Amino acid sequence: MPESMLIATYPRYLVIDFEATCCNLGTVPRQEMEIIEFGAVMTDGDFRVVDEFQSFVKPVRHPQLTPFCMQLTSIRQQDVDGAPTFPECIDAFKAWLHRYNDFAFCSWGDYDRTQLQQDCDFHRIPNPVSAQHCNVKQMFSEHQSLKKKYGLSGAIQKAGLTFSGTQHRGIDDARNIARLLPFVFGGAAVRP
Repeated sequence: MPESMLIATYPRYLVIDFEATCCNLGTVPRQEMEIIEFGAVMTDGDFRVVDEFQSFVKPVRHPQLTPFCMQLTSIRQQDVDGAPTFPECIDAFKAWLHRYNDFAFCSWGDYDRTQLQQDCDFHRIPNPVSAQHCNVKQMFSEHQSLKKKYGLSGAIQKAGLTFSGTQHRGIDDARNIARLLPFVFGGAAVRP
């Protein structure tokens, strides 16, 4: 039985998307990137968003955002300067998540899953999400029998939808990923 069919039995889906420190000039190595925006939505079994969590996060390894990072994400230095630290953000997220159980953890690709673990390891705190992870990017292509793995914006277009919000913003990307869940776990089909 395909993985998407097994996961379709979940009553809820937690969709997470992060934005992180970055630089196109290599001054922020991949292993030192840090989450600067935590976006999450919880959907019910019919893929309707029932709750949201969003927080900026203050980076500590590279506290000054690069011009590339600010341009890519539209996150400003003042957004992260006054933001909670990663451990404080995780405490708030756990309080939000505590209301829900029996869900699958969804993200567009594996980046968000590995970035969350990387930041938890750096701060020496337990990962707050132990649910089964679903790589929605991969599953979207598999479920729709597409040879290509689309980026989020391309998948939204392929599904006949229009991107809502600002690309490369955690909460907006999480909302848009949630809009694609019926094309992964439900019966919705993309345009030929």
